[in-house]
Amino acid sequence: MPRTDARLYPALLRHWRTRRGMSQLDLAVAADVSSRHVSFLETARAKPSREMVLRLGATLDVPLRDQNEMLRAGGFAAEFAEPSVDGELPATITHAIDRMLALSEPFPLTVLDRAYNVLRTNVGAMRILGHFVASPAEMPARMNAFHLLFDPRLCRPFIVEWDRIAHAMVARLHREVLARAGDSELTGLLHSLFEYPGVSESWRQPDFSTPSEPLATFRLKRGDLELSFLTTITGFSAPGNVTLEELRFETYLPLDEPTERACRRLAAG
Repeated sequence: MPRTDARLYPALLRHWRTRRGMSQLDLAVAADVSSRHVSFLETARAKPSREMVLRLGATLDVPLRDQNEMLRAGGFAAEFAEPSVDGELPATITHAIDRMLALSEPFPLTVLDRAYNVLRTNVGAMRILGHFVASPAEMPARMNAFHLLFDPRLCRPFIVEWDRIAHAMVARLHREVLARAGDSELTGLLHSLFEYPGVSESWRQPDFSTPSEPLATFRLKRGDLELSFLTTITGFSAPGNVTLEELRFETYLPLDEPTERACRRLAAG
């Protein structure tokens, strides 16, 4: 059932308006409503219509999951579906994901959800993991990109310059937790990283001096096998449902010819 707490929707509206750096007047002009009405909504002197919740949510570019939360806070049913990646997405989308995974071979590609859980991988990704996991018996059934990076039983021992990469990843996760206030799954993921040995206590505080890069370099080394990748994260544009909006495609492109040759050699058996 939708929540009916009259204070919740005003608080969410204020949060997202402030998050976007907009005044009440800015929001009113952008959404083509009166600033008085925006003020009344934020002070609970007026109750929003379903159309108004959606209009203001779209104007503020609120993620679809959070727009659903705003609707429920206003006493309405959710608008945006959250289909499972396995079997519930439209056939055209599933086909597109299959093609992306296949066309990236023999180089790794993983499909992640908003909390960096690994939903799908191509064969290239699993092949690389097979060479760079310290204790295969400790591999969880549900992999998570951050735990693969931070757990010394998994990939961590083979990541070159682990401190630099891990610090940058924690800084990125801090930003996402701050942007998605109330997302218990993301917050729980962040806190879980500090339970691993050798993770600096100073990383518990957000470090806004660390840039959030759209791509990064990543090197793995185990014995004579050394691989260097450029990683990028992409997603769907105008997805229309929660699941597609939150999907992340993490692509690993070889940074040099030895890495490309090694990936092709591993694929050939």
